[in-house]
This record gives sequence, structure tokens and C-alpha cells, in this order.
Amino acid sequence: MKKVVKFGGSSLADAGQFKKVGEIIRADASRVYVVPSAPGKRFDGDTKVTDLLYSLYHQAAAGEDFSGVMGTIRRRYEEIIEGLELTDFTLEPQFREIEQHMKEDPQPDYAASRGEFLNAHIMARYLGYTFVDAAEVIFFDDDGNLEARKTKKAMAARLADIPRAVVPGFYGMGHDGRIRTFSRGGSDITGSIVAGAVRADVYENWTDVSGFMVADPRIINNPVNIETITYRELRELSYMGASVLHEDAIFPVRGEGIPINIRNTNRPEDDGTWIVESTCQKSGYVITGIAGKKGFCTVLIYKALMNSEVGFGRRVLQAFEDNGISFEHMPSGIDTMTVVVHEDEFIHKEQKVVSAIHRYVQPDVVEIESDLALIAVVGRGMKSMRGTAGRIFSALAHAKVNVRMIDQGSSELNIIIGVANEDFETAIRAIYDIFVVTQL
Repeated sequence: MKKVVKFGGSSLADAGQFKKVGEIIRADASRVYVVPSAPGKRFDGDTKVTDLLYSLYHQAAAGEDFSGVMGTIRRRYEEIIEGLELTDFTLEPQFREIEQHMKEDPQPDYAASRGEFLNAHIMARYLGYTFVDAAEVIFFDDDGNLEARKTKKAMAARLADIPRAVVPGFYGMGHDGRIRTFSRGGSDITGSIVAGAVRADVYENWTDVSGFMVADPRIINNPVNIETITYRELRELSYMGASVLHEDAIFPVRGEGIPINIRNTNRPEDDGTWIVESTCQKSGYVITGIAGKKGFCTVLIYKALMNSEVGFGRRVLQAFEDNGISFEHMPSGIDTMTVVVHEDEFIHKEQKVVSAIHRYVQPDVVEIESDLALIAVVGRGMKSMRGTAGRIFSALAHAKVNVRMIDQGSSELNIIIGVANEDFETAIRAIYDIFVVTQL
């Protein structure tokens, strides 16, 4: 058995949390590769180390004195080292290197990555594992995209003869020889890359919650946990706002069939959520989860007999592409086509898009509606259960929520519902109630 374990920032915020992580790793000899994040918040009102590092960069780039914030960052790590009683260990050489780099060539990605870099050095020393710099085994192309094949080959070769290692999360090396980072939360991706490269049996992702919940706990009080979820279900929920795991973290492990286990550092006895390729296990409910986002708008294009025009949809979407706007959903009728986009991306370019649509397809009418929220109801069990959509709309009608848009793929894995922003929370509570609380 070989496991890769990734620990989030809250799991490594201070020496006390470090000790919990050490106990978890030492409790299972198969936990052989560790991916740490940068220290997170220790208490409400505290600042994450990554945010301090961004502040450091901004001061350095502006030519300002950054010794104050550098001292704050230094003290955070020194407190962890002292709390772990690593009396013969220091990060002074690394701090000097960072200071020199920020004086000579301040770069935002380099600055942000140093949180994981420093934490990994401490973790490697604390565990007695080998430190492997992610910049030597994770690579990005000129556009900042992961070079997956090159990275997998380099990671596998490097770890082949290292039985136990710590690889810092969140960053790698670009073509230009400079550090590049993933988007925030990208340590999840690093852990997945390591797991795929070493063909781990399990990728454990440790955080401050016991897995995924059926709905957002900020909207639903004490929602039930999801025991097992498929990669496809996870993608749908993550894309629509469920944020326990970075949405791109499944790709490096999916091809190897490696399950992901979301675990709670503060409750290691909990089983958490298992993310798998496929399963015969039935969910306790018809749905697996509910997630959503606010802030969308719709562009309705009406033209009589548009269904007979070859290339009509392509030309409409060309108007959005010309203006650098991606679409989210595209429900359509015989004479209508609706394009759903993020309002904040669209609002400043709306008239350019409308003009382009008129040039490309000569519509009868173009109408724009804003303040739309999208809710995804996801579940592998929906396709085998009659009346799922009817139950959703019945629950929303009972809650006096007007449905403004419906979109369902042929896979029957999810149903996307559009409602007014102001009805977003009410709609989620109504759907959760009918499928989980009352199970009518």
C-alpha cells in the first residue's frame, strides 16, 4: 500500500497542527509522500502566510522597505520550529535567498510559492523525509499551463528511489526558468500529480472538514456528508462552487484510477468522503449534492426559423469569442437560443456582443436579463429514479421560487436550474429539504 497525503493550510497553521499531522502520518506506514500547503489562519482575523507573501511582493515591486512583513513571515515559521523543538534546524539560508531574490527580481509567483517551500523544509526535517523541490519536477508551458506528460515523467523518475519524501504544493517551474504557481488551492493539484506519478493506491487530502457535504453549510445547517462521489459528480459540484477540493485535482489521478479520500485533520477518526471513478455503492439519497453560484446573466437570441440555418449557433458563439467571453450553458428552442455568461465578464462588453450577434446572424430580437443564480443538482442515482425533475420543481414552487432557466444533459447526471439571485438560498434549502430531510 502506498499513499500520498496532502495537508491544507489550516492543518499546518502552527506547531500544534503540525504535531497532529505528524501523528497522522506516523500512524500509517503507507503514508510515504507528503504535500504541504503554506500555513493558514490560526484564528479569526489572522492572515494566511500566502497573503503575507503577496504583500511582500507588492512592497518589493514598488521599491518599498519590506523588512516589516518579512519579519512577520519569519516569526511565523520560527514559532513553528520552536514549537516542534527542532533545536538544530534553521531556515535562515532560505530567508536570505528570498530576501535577495525580492530585492533583485521580485516576481509574484515566486513570492507566493515560498510559503509551501518553507513549510515543506520544516515538514521534511520533522518527519525525517527527503525534501524534493517542486520546481525540479513540475513544469509549466509559456502560457502557464501544466505540462502534464513531462511533469509525470520527471516526478516518477525523481521519486523512484526515494521511499519517503515531502514535495511542496502549489508551484513548479516555467519555460523561462521562473517559478510559476497554480491558482489558489493548487496544492491539491500537486498532491494529485504526485499520486499519479507514483501510482499510489490512495490520495488522501487532509483539510479542516470531514469531506464533502450535500450542500453548503453556510446555507444549510449541519448538512449530511457525502460518503462516496464519482469524479464526474465532483467536477459538476466543484465547478458550481463546492470548494473542498480544487476542481482540477482529479485529472492526474483519474487516468490511473486512484481514489481520493477527503479527510479531517482535526477528526482523523472520520472516514471522510471517497472520490472514485465509478462505484456500485448506492447513495443514501437520490441526489449526491447541491451547489451553485450567483452572478450570471442570459442573452436570448430570437429568430424565426433559426433551426434551419446551418451554422447559426457557431456564429452566435463567435460574437462571444471575439470579445473574450466564455459561455456557461446554452439551452435552446426551435426559434430561440439562450447563452448564459458570467455577468461580471459580460457587463462591460455587452453592447459589443449584441452588435456582433446582429452582424453575424441578423436576429429578430436580442434580450439580456441579469441577476441570475445557477444551481446544480447532481447525482448518479437520478437517471434511475423517475420524477426527479418534477420533485425539484414542485419543491421550488412550494417555496415560491420562480424557475427562470432549466438545462439538463443527456447523461442525466445533473440538472441546472436558474433562479433570481435573491431566491438562491431559498431554492437550495427547498431542494435539500425534499431530497434529504423529508425524502418525499
